[in-house]
Amino acid sequence: MLNQVLQSVGAALLFAVVLMAVIWWISVRINNAGIVDIAWASGFAPMAIFYGVSTHGDPLRRGLVSGMAALWSLRLGGYLYFRVMGHHPREDRRYAKLREEWGAKVNNKMFWFFQMQAALMVVLSIPFLLACLNPAPSISWVEWAGVAVWVVALAGEGVADYQLKMFKGNPANAGRVCQAGLWACSRHPNYFFEWLIWVAFFLFAVASPWGWVTIYCPALMLFFLLRVTGIPMTEELAVKSKGQEYIAYQKSTSAFVPWFRKTP
Repeated sequence: MLNQVLQSVGAALLFAVVLMAVIWWISVRINNAGIVDIAWASGFAPMAIFYGVSTHGDPLRRGLVSGMAALWSLRLGGYLYFRVMGHHPREDRRYAKLREEWGAKVNNKMFWFFQMQAALMVVLSIPFLLACLNPAPSISWVEWAGVAVWVVALAGEGVADYQLKMFKGNPANAGRVCQAGLWACSRHPNYFFEWLIWVAFFLFAVASPWGWVTIYCPALMLFFLLRVTGIPMTEELAVKSKGQEYIAYQKSTSAFVPWFRKTP
């Protein structure tokens, strides 16, 4: 099993490194680093499919986990493609901020930032690989629980993205804060359901040998969303662009987990 893991991870790492190097090269030429989000999200699909076809675990389990990962990856990648390219050549505010901070060294630093995304892809793909290596002939209840959580999370993330897209698509809402649907219960419902996706992948993997170690996947994703590139940067930019309306939104609405609103 160890040899199979090392070979599969090595192949996945090579794919991710080359992918992100190409995406970096394109981003320099179009002056838009936001395309890394598209590549990062979409890149899990070929990786999961590769694990599914190159391993020898139970076929149903391989099909389930590869299908779950690929569907999530392609949906998110497609959504990000239309969002990023719909604003091109205007760059996402997060990357414009980094470009400002990094100055003349931006291209060099962006290259290594993109390569960090490649490494993160491989690290987060381990639940798919471990599940694909599991030879057990029947799907356990905890794996079915993972599938159920995945369905809820994928639907929730899709609804949140759609609601935000519809809100932003209305010219009357320019400069306003989206508080429709799921956005009335959470300031970042898309982030919450994205995290829940990784909880689902962990639940599916935990029934496989060594699957319990992949608890780091939802933990790592939670850390990034709550402390690094997710909520902190998004909220900082939202307060700058939307002012008091967003500050009032912060006071009334849960930051992450969908919950009842606070009354003024």
